[in-house]
Amino acid sequence: MSQIELQKKIEDHSARLAVIGLGYVGLPVAALFAQRGFNVTGVDVKAERVDRINQGISPIEGDEPGLSELIAGVVKSCKLHATTDYDELKDVDVVLVDVETPVNHAHIPEYEALRAALKSLSAVLKEGALVVIESTIMPGTMQNVVLPILEKNTERKVGQGFYLGNCPERVMPGKLLKNLNSMSRVVGGDSPDTAAAMRALYGNIVAADLDTADWITAELVKTVENTYRDVQIAFANETAMICEALGADVWRVRELVRKSPGREMLLPGAGVGGHCIPKDPWLLASSVKGLDVRVRLIPAARDINSFMPSHMLDLLKGRIKDLNGKRILLLGYAYLEDSDDTRDAPSQYFIKALEAEGGQAVVHDPYVAEFAGDLYEKAKDCDAAVLITAHSQYKSLDFAKLKAALKTPVLVDGRNLWDKMEVSKAGLDLVRLGDFSM
Repeated sequence: MSQIELQKKIEDHSARLAVIGLGYVGLPVAALFAQRGFNVTGVDVKAERVDRINQGISPIEGDEPGLSELIAGVVKSCKLHATTDYDELKDVDVVLVDVETPVNHAHIPEYEALRAALKSLSAVLKEGALVVIESTIMPGTMQNVVLPILEKNTERKVGQGFYLGNCPERVMPGKLLKNLNSMSRVVGGDSPDTAAAMRALYGNIVAADLDTADWITAELVKTVENTYRDVQIAFANETAMICEALGADVWRVRELVRKSPGREMLLPGAGVGGHCIPKDPWLLASSVKGLDVRVRLIPAARDINSFMPSHMLDLLKGRIKDLNGKRILLLGYAYLEDSDDTRDAPSQYFIKALEAEGGQAVVHDPYVAEFAGDLYEKAKDCDAAVLITAHSQYKSLDFAKLKAALKTPVLVDGRNLWDKMEVSKAGLDLVRLGDFSM
Protein backbone atom coordinates (compact mmCIF):
# COMPACT_ATOMS: atom_id res chain seq x y z
CA MET A 1 0.00 0.00 0.00
CA SER A 2 1.41 3.37 -1.04
CA GLN A 3 1.30 6.50 1.12
CA ILE A 4 -1.25 7.99 -1.26
CA GLU A 5 -3.51 4.96 -0.77
CA LEU A 6 -2.98 5.05 2.98
CA GLN A 7 -3.84 8.73 3.24
CA LYS A 8 -6.97 8.21 1.12
CA LYS A 9 -8.12 5.43 3.46
CA ILE A 10 -7.51 7.69 6.44
CA GLU A 11 -9.45 10.54 4.87
CA ASP A 12 -12.49 8.40 3.97
CA HIS A 13 -12.34 6.55 7.34
CA SER A 14 -11.96 3.14 5.72
CA ALA A 15 -8.55 2.65 7.34
CA ARG A 16 -8.57 0.02 10.07
CA LEU A 17 -6.86 1.16 13.26
CA ALA A 18 -5.23 -0.64 16.16
CA VAL A 19 -4.03 0.67 19.51
CA ILE A 20 -1.51 -1.36 21.50
CA GLY A 21 -1.76 -0.64 25.22
CA LEU A 22 -5.18 0.26 26.64
CA GLY A 23 -4.19 2.33 29.63
CA TYR A 24 -4.60 6.01 30.44
CA VAL A 25 -3.49 7.02 26.93
CA GLY A 26 -4.34 4.17 24.60
CA LEU A 27 -7.91 3.54 25.71
CA PRO A 28 -9.25 7.09 25.31
CA VAL A 29 -7.34 7.40 22.00
CA ALA A 30 -8.91 4.18 20.73
CA ALA A 31 -12.37 5.26 21.88
CA LEU A 32 -12.12 8.69 20.24
CA PHE A 33 -11.05 7.27 16.87
CA ALA A 34 -13.89 4.76 17.13
CA GLN A 35 -16.32 7.59 17.84
CA ARG A 36 -15.08 9.33 14.68
CA GLY A 37 -16.13 6.31 12.62
CA PHE A 38 -12.96 4.20 12.42
CA ASN A 39 -13.01 0.49 13.16
CA VAL A 40 -10.55 0.14 16.04
CA THR A 41 -8.98 -2.94 17.61
CA GLY A 42 -7.32 -2.47 20.98
CA VAL A 43 -4.62 -4.83 22.24
CA ASP A 44 -3.59 -5.26 25.86
CA VAL A 45 -1.70 -7.94 27.78
CA LYS A 46 -4.18 -7.81 30.68
CA ALA A 47 -7.09 -10.15 29.93
CA GLU A 48 -9.21 -8.71 32.74
CA ARG A 49 -8.91 -5.21 31.28
CA VAL A 50 -9.79 -6.52 27.81
CA ASP A 51 -12.89 -8.26 29.18
CA ARG A 52 -14.10 -5.11 30.94
CA ILE A 53 -13.64 -3.00 27.83
CA ASN A 54 -15.53 -5.51 25.68
CA GLN A 55 -18.39 -5.25 28.17
CA GLY A 56 -18.41 -1.51 27.57
CA ILE A 57 -16.95 -0.77 31.01
CA SER A 58 -14.05 1.60 31.52
CA PRO A 59 -11.25 0.10 33.63
CA ILE A 60 -10.05 3.61 34.49
CA GLU A 61 -11.48 4.88 37.78
CA GLY A 62 -11.40 8.41 39.07
CA ASP A 63 -13.14 11.47 37.71
CA GLU A 64 -12.76 11.19 33.92
CA PRO A 65 -15.52 13.29 32.33
CA GLY A 66 -17.21 11.52 29.43
CA LEU A 67 -14.88 8.52 29.22
CA SER A 68 -17.19 5.82 30.61
CA GLU A 69 -20.03 6.95 28.37
CA LEU A 70 -17.76 7.11 25.34
CA ILE A 71 -16.42 3.59 25.84
CA ALA A 72 -19.89 2.17 26.40
CA GLY A 73 -21.11 3.81 23.20
CA VAL A 74 -18.31 2.77 20.84
CA VAL A 75 -18.30 -0.81 22.14
CA LYS A 76 -22.06 -1.03 21.70
CA SER A 77 -21.75 0.27 18.13
CA CYS A 78 -19.07 -2.39 17.45
CA LYS A 79 -16.53 0.27 16.48
CA LEU A 80 -14.15 -0.68 19.30
CA HIS A 81 -13.08 -4.21 20.15
CA ALA A 82 -10.35 -5.26 22.58
CA THR A 83 -8.19 -8.38 22.46
CA THR A 84 -5.00 -9.95 23.76
CA ASP A 85 -4.30 -11.57 20.37
CA TYR A 86 -1.96 -9.79 17.93
CA ASP A 87 -3.22 -12.03 15.09
CA GLU A 88 -6.27 -9.77 14.95
CA LEU A 89 -4.04 -6.98 13.62
CA LYS A 90 -3.19 -8.65 10.30
CA ASP A 91 -5.48 -6.37 8.29
CA VAL A 92 -4.84 -3.17 10.22
CA ASP A 93 -3.67 -0.10 8.30
CA VAL A 94 -2.55 2.10 11.21
CA VAL A 95 -1.11 0.96 14.54
CA LEU A 96 -0.68 3.31 17.50
CA VAL A 97 1.63 2.11 20.29
CA ASP A 98 0.85 3.31 23.84
CA VAL A 99 2.84 1.16 26.24
CA GLU A 100 4.77 2.11 29.35
CA THR A 101 8.39 3.21 28.95
CA PRO A 102 9.83 3.38 32.48
CA VAL A 103 13.37 3.98 33.67
CA ASN A 104 15.19 1.67 36.06
CA HIS A 105 16.82 2.48 39.42
CA ALA A 106 19.86 3.81 37.57
CA HIS A 107 17.55 6.17 35.63
CA ILE A 108 18.20 4.30 32.37
CA PRO A 109 15.24 3.72 30.02
CA GLU A 110 13.73 0.26 30.10
CA TYR A 111 11.86 -0.70 26.96
CA GLU A 112 10.68 -4.19 27.84
CA ALA A 113 7.03 -3.49 27.00
CA LEU A 114 7.91 -1.46 23.89
CA ARG A 115 10.27 -4.11 22.52
CA ALA A 116 7.76 -6.89 23.20
CA ALA A 117 4.94 -4.97 21.52
CA LEU A 118 7.04 -4.20 18.43
CA LYS A 119 8.23 -7.80 18.07
CA SER A 120 4.67 -9.15 18.37
CA LEU A 121 3.42 -6.52 15.92
CA SER A 122 6.20 -7.31 13.41
CA ALA A 123 4.93 -10.86 13.01
CA VAL A 124 1.56 -9.65 11.71
CA LEU A 125 2.23 -6.14 10.35
CA LYS A 126 0.45 -5.50 7.07
CA GLU A 127 2.66 -4.29 4.23
CA GLY A 128 2.32 -0.53 3.80
CA ALA A 129 0.88 -0.02 7.30
CA LEU A 130 1.71 3.03 9.40
CA VAL A 131 3.13 2.49 12.90
CA VAL A 132 3.02 5.45 15.30
CA ILE A 133 4.74 5.48 18.69
CA GLU A 134 2.73 7.62 21.10
CA SER A 135 4.61 6.54 24.23
CA THR A 136 7.12 9.06 25.58
CA ILE A 137 10.60 7.87 24.67
CA MET A 138 14.21 8.96 25.01
CA PRO A 139 15.33 11.14 22.09
CA GLY A 140 16.98 8.80 19.60
CA THR A 141 14.75 5.82 20.41
CA MET A 142 12.90 5.90 17.08
CA GLN A 143 16.17 5.65 15.17
CA ASN A 144 18.07 3.34 17.51
CA VAL A 145 15.40 1.03 18.96
CA VAL A 146 12.06 1.15 17.15
CA LEU A 147 13.31 1.21 13.56
CA PRO A 148 15.83 -1.68 13.92
CA ILE A 149 13.26 -3.93 15.60
CA LEU A 150 10.64 -3.36 12.92
CA GLU A 151 13.03 -3.64 9.98
CA LYS A 152 14.70 -6.77 11.33
CA ASN A 153 11.53 -8.62 12.26
CA THR A 154 9.44 -7.66 9.23
CA GLU A 155 12.37 -7.92 6.80
CA ARG A 156 11.14 -4.70 5.20
CA LYS A 157 12.51 -1.20 4.95
CA VAL A 158 10.88 1.90 6.38
CA GLY A 159 9.29 4.05 3.71
CA GLN A 160 8.80 0.99 1.51
CA GLY A 161 7.35 -1.94 3.45
CA PHE A 162 5.91 0.19 6.26
CA TYR A 163 5.79 3.79 7.48
CA LEU A 164 6.88 4.99 10.88
CA GLY A 165 6.02 8.00 13.00
CA ASN A 166 6.27 9.46 16.48
CA CYS A 167 3.41 11.49 17.93
CA PRO A 168 3.98 11.84 21.70
CA GLU A 169 0.87 11.89 23.85
CA ARG A 170 -0.06 14.95 25.90
CA VAL A 171 -2.65 13.81 28.41
CA MET A 172 -3.25 13.99 32.15
CA PRO A 173 -5.52 11.82 34.30
CA GLY A 174 -8.72 13.69 35.05
CA LYS A 175 -8.56 15.47 31.68
CA LEU A 176 -7.92 12.60 29.26
CA LEU A 177 -10.55 13.37 26.64
CA LYS A 178 -10.24 17.13 27.02
CA ASN A 179 -6.48 17.09 26.56
CA LEU A 180 -6.63 14.71 23.60
CA ASN A 181 -8.99 17.07 21.85
CA SER A 182 -7.61 20.46 22.85
CA MET A 183 -3.83 19.99 23.19
CA SER A 184 -1.60 20.54 20.17
CA ARG A 185 0.53 17.60 19.00
CA VAL A 186 3.83 17.16 17.20
CA VAL A 187 3.66 14.58 14.40
CA GLY A 188 7.10 13.31 13.51
CA GLY A 189 7.39 11.10 10.46
CA ASP A 190 10.06 9.14 8.63
CA SER A 191 9.36 11.52 5.74
CA PRO A 192 7.28 14.63 5.11
CA ASP A 193 4.66 12.46 3.36
CA THR A 194 4.35 10.21 6.40
CA ALA A 195 4.02 13.23 8.67
CA ALA A 196 1.27 14.57 6.37
CA ALA A 197 -0.61 11.26 6.59
CA MET A 198 -0.29 11.37 10.38
CA ARG A 199 -1.58 14.91 10.42
CA ALA A 200 -4.64 13.81 8.44
CA LEU A 201 -5.17 10.97 10.91
CA TYR A 202 -4.89 13.01 14.10
CA GLY A 203 -7.01 15.78 12.65
CA ASN A 204 -9.95 13.49 13.40
CA ILE A 205 -9.51 13.76 17.16
CA VAL A 206 -7.35 16.86 17.73
CA ALA A 207 -8.90 20.32 17.42
CA ALA A 208 -5.58 22.11 18.00
CA ASP A 209 -2.34 22.58 16.08
CA LEU A 210 -0.74 19.52 14.51
CA ASP A 211 2.85 20.47 13.79
CA THR A 212 4.84 18.21 11.48
CA ALA A 213 8.46 17.37 12.24
CA ASP A 214 11.05 14.61 12.12
CA TRP A 215 11.45 11.89 14.77
CA ILE A 216 14.13 13.52 16.88
CA THR A 217 12.26 16.82 17.09
CA ALA A 218 9.07 15.10 18.20
CA GLU A 219 10.96 13.07 20.81
CA LEU A 220 12.73 16.16 22.13
CA VAL A 221 9.61 18.32 22.35
CA LYS A 222 7.86 15.86 24.67
CA THR A 223 10.79 15.14 26.97
CA VAL A 224 11.80 18.81 27.11
CA GLU A 225 8.33 20.03 28.03
CA ASN A 226 8.01 17.60 30.94
CA THR A 227 11.55 18.29 32.09
CA TYR A 228 10.80 22.01 32.06
CA ARG A 229 7.82 21.39 34.33
CA ASP A 230 9.89 19.23 36.67
CA VAL A 231 12.55 21.93 36.97
CA GLN A 232 9.94 24.62 37.65
CA ILE A 233 8.27 22.49 40.34
CA ALA A 234 11.68 21.89 41.92
CA PHE A 235 12.22 25.65 42.10
CA ALA A 236 8.84 26.06 43.84
CA ASN A 237 9.65 23.26 46.28
CA GLU A 238 13.07 24.66 47.13
CA THR A 239 11.51 28.09 47.61
CA ALA A 240 8.97 26.52 49.98
CA MET A 241 11.74 25.08 52.13
CA ILE A 242 13.57 28.42 52.12
CA CYS A 243 10.38 30.13 53.31
CA GLU A 244 9.98 27.58 56.10
CA ALA A 245 13.53 28.25 57.28
CA LEU A 246 13.01 32.03 57.24
CA GLY A 247 9.55 32.00 58.84
CA ALA A 248 7.67 33.12 55.74
CA ASP A 249 4.61 31.85 53.85
CA VAL A 250 5.52 30.53 50.38
CA TRP A 251 1.91 30.76 49.23
CA ARG A 252 1.83 34.50 49.92
CA VAL A 253 5.28 34.91 48.36
CA ARG A 254 4.11 33.05 45.25
CA GLU A 255 1.00 35.20 45.01
CA LEU A 256 3.03 38.40 45.05
CA VAL A 257 5.77 37.13 42.72
CA ARG A 258 3.17 36.29 40.09
CA LYS A 259 1.96 39.91 40.06
CA SER A 260 5.18 40.86 38.32
CA PRO A 261 4.71 40.53 34.52
CA GLY A 262 6.24 37.36 33.13
CA ARG A 263 7.08 35.93 36.57
CA GLU A 264 5.28 32.61 36.89
CA MET A 265 5.86 30.23 39.79
CA LEU A 266 4.38 26.75 39.92
CA LEU A 267 2.88 25.16 43.02
CA PRO A 268 5.11 23.51 45.60
CA GLY A 269 3.80 20.23 46.95
CA ALA A 270 4.27 16.94 48.75
CA GLY A 271 5.97 15.34 45.76
CA VAL A 272 5.82 14.73 42.02
CA GLY A 273 4.35 11.46 40.78
CA GLY A 274 2.81 9.77 37.78
CA HIS A 275 4.30 7.97 34.82
CA CYS A 276 5.66 11.07 33.09
CA ILE A 277 7.37 13.78 35.10
CA PRO A 278 9.47 11.57 37.40
CA LYS A 279 10.68 9.66 34.33
CA ASP A 280 10.86 11.97 31.32
CA PRO A 281 13.69 14.19 32.61
CA TRP A 282 15.86 11.06 32.87
CA LEU A 283 14.91 10.14 29.29
CA LEU A 284 16.13 13.54 28.14
CA ALA A 285 19.32 13.35 30.22
CA SER A 286 20.03 9.78 29.07
CA SER A 287 19.86 10.82 25.41
CA VAL A 288 23.28 12.51 25.65
CA LYS A 289 25.00 9.93 27.83
CA GLY A 290 28.50 9.39 26.46
CA LEU A 291 28.44 12.68 24.59
CA ASP A 292 30.23 15.88 25.54
CA VAL A 293 27.30 17.36 27.45
CA ARG A 294 27.43 18.03 31.18
CA VAL A 295 23.87 17.59 32.50
CA ARG A 296 23.52 19.29 35.89
CA LEU A 297 20.17 21.04 36.26
CA ILE A 298 17.98 18.03 35.45
CA PRO A 299 19.42 15.69 38.13
CA ALA A 300 19.32 18.52 40.70
CA ALA A 301 15.63 19.14 40.03
CA ARG A 302 14.88 15.44 40.24
CA ASP A 303 16.70 15.24 43.58
CA ILE A 304 14.65 18.09 45.04
CA ASN A 305 11.31 16.71 43.91
CA SER A 306 12.15 13.17 44.99
CA PHE A 307 13.00 14.51 48.45
CA MET A 308 9.60 16.12 49.09
CA PRO A 309 7.83 13.05 50.58
CA SER A 310 10.69 12.80 53.10
CA HIS A 311 10.33 16.51 53.79
CA MET A 312 6.64 15.92 54.55
CA LEU A 313 7.75 13.44 57.19
CA ASP A 314 10.15 16.06 58.56
CA LEU A 315 7.23 18.49 58.91
CA LEU A 316 5.31 15.85 60.84
CA LYS A 317 8.32 15.19 63.08
CA GLY A 318 8.31 18.86 63.95
CA ARG A 319 5.17 18.11 65.95
CA ILE A 320 5.63 14.43 66.82
CA LYS A 321 9.30 13.83 67.57
CA ASP A 322 9.20 10.07 67.96
CA LEU A 323 7.18 8.27 65.28
CA ASN A 324 8.02 4.78 66.50
CA GLY A 325 4.74 2.93 67.03
CA LYS A 326 2.67 5.88 65.82
CA ARG A 327 -0.23 5.46 63.40
CA ILE A 328 -0.50 8.24 60.82
CA LEU A 329 -3.59 8.82 58.70
CA LEU A 330 -2.50 9.42 55.10
CA LEU A 331 -5.00 11.42 53.05
CA GLY A 332 -4.58 10.44 49.40
CA TYR A 333 -2.65 7.63 47.78
CA ALA A 334 -3.00 8.43 44.05
CA TYR A 335 -0.42 10.84 42.70
CA LEU A 336 -3.03 13.25 41.26
CA GLU A 337 -6.19 14.74 42.69
CA ASP A 338 -9.48 13.03 41.79
CA SER A 339 -7.64 10.21 40.01
CA ASP A 340 -6.98 6.53 40.72
CA ASP A 341 -3.52 6.69 39.13
CA THR A 342 -0.99 5.48 41.71
CA ARG A 343 2.06 5.25 39.45
CA ASP A 344 5.15 6.52 41.26
CA ALA A 345 2.91 8.32 43.76
CA PRO A 346 4.63 10.42 46.46
CA SER A 347 2.48 8.61 49.04
CA GLN A 348 4.46 5.43 48.44
CA TYR A 349 7.73 7.14 49.34
CA PHE A 350 6.19 8.84 52.37
CA ILE A 351 5.00 5.46 53.65
CA LYS A 352 8.47 3.95 53.22
CA ALA A 353 10.05 6.85 55.12
CA LEU A 354 7.44 6.58 57.87
CA GLU A 355 7.93 2.85 58.25
CA ALA A 356 11.69 3.37 58.47
CA GLU A 357 10.95 5.48 61.57
CA GLY A 358 8.85 2.68 63.05
CA GLY A 359 5.52 4.30 62.20
CA GLN A 360 2.49 2.86 60.42
CA ALA A 361 0.42 4.49 57.68
CA VAL A 362 -3.37 4.22 57.67
CA VAL A 363 -4.28 5.18 54.12
CA HIS A 364 -7.48 6.73 52.84
CA ASP A 365 -8.18 7.43 49.17
CA PRO A 366 -11.73 7.61 47.75
CA TYR A 367 -10.53 6.71 44.24
CA VAL A 368 -8.31 3.74 45.05
CA ALA A 369 -10.50 0.76 45.96
CA GLU A 370 -7.95 -0.72 48.34
CA PHE A 371 -7.97 2.45 50.47
CA ALA A 372 -11.58 3.64 50.16
CA GLY A 373 -13.95 3.71 53.13
CA ASP A 374 -15.01 6.04 55.90
CA LEU A 375 -12.28 8.59 56.49
CA TYR A 376 -13.23 9.30 60.10
CA GLU A 377 -13.34 5.61 61.01
CA LYS A 378 -9.81 5.27 59.66
CA ALA A 379 -8.76 8.33 61.66
CA LYS A 380 -9.69 6.69 64.99
CA ASP A 381 -6.65 6.03 67.15
CA CYS A 382 -4.33 7.67 64.61
CA ASP A 383 -1.76 10.03 66.06
CA ALA A 384 -1.90 12.62 63.28
CA ALA A 385 -3.09 13.16 59.69
CA VAL A 386 -1.03 14.08 56.62
CA LEU A 387 -2.46 15.29 53.30
CA ILE A 388 -0.53 14.07 50.28
CA THR A 389 -3.16 14.29 47.49
CA ALA A 390 -5.64 17.16 47.13
CA HIS A 391 -8.75 15.14 46.28
CA SER A 392 -11.87 17.32 46.06
CA GLN A 393 -13.51 15.31 48.84
CA TYR A 394 -10.89 16.53 51.30
CA LYS A 395 -11.75 20.19 50.75
CA SER A 396 -14.92 19.77 52.80
CA LEU A 397 -13.47 17.84 55.74
CA ASP A 398 -15.33 18.04 59.04
CA PHE A 399 -12.36 19.32 61.05
CA ALA A 400 -14.11 18.95 64.40
CA LYS A 401 -14.94 15.34 63.63
CA LEU A 402 -11.38 14.68 62.50
CA LYS A 403 -9.98 16.26 65.68
CA ALA A 404 -12.23 14.07 67.81
CA ALA A 405 -10.94 10.95 66.07
CA LEU A 406 -7.23 11.74 66.25
CA LYS A 407 -5.13 11.11 69.35
CA THR A 408 -3.11 14.25 68.65
CA PRO A 409 -4.76 17.19 66.84
CA VAL A 410 -2.03 17.51 64.20
CA LEU A 411 -2.83 17.97 60.50
CA VAL A 412 -0.03 18.36 57.94
CA ASP A 413 -1.09 19.95 54.63
CA GLY A 414 1.17 19.20 51.68
CA ARG A 415 -1.01 20.90 49.07
CA ASN A 416 -2.27 24.19 50.60
CA LEU A 417 -5.79 22.79 50.56
CA TRP A 418 -7.24 24.39 53.69
CA ASP A 419 -7.61 27.82 55.25
CA LYS A 420 -5.43 28.15 58.36
CA MET A 421 -8.03 30.06 60.36
CA GLU A 422 -10.80 27.56 59.65
CA VAL A 423 -8.64 24.61 60.69
CA SER A 424 -7.42 26.40 63.82
CA LYS A 425 -10.98 27.19 64.92
CA ALA A 426 -11.65 23.46 65.06
CA GLY A 427 -8.72 23.02 67.43
CA LEU A 428 -6.38 21.35 64.96
CA ASP A 429 -2.72 22.25 64.73
CA LEU A 430 -2.18 22.85 61.00
CA VAL A 431 1.33 22.42 59.65
CA ARG A 432 1.43 23.70 56.09
CA LEU A 433 4.19 23.02 53.57
CA GLY A 434 6.18 26.17 52.92
CA ASP A 435 4.64 28.14 55.77
CA PHE A 436 6.28 28.61 59.16
CA SER A 437 5.04 32.20 59.44
CA MET A 438 3.27 33.51 62.53
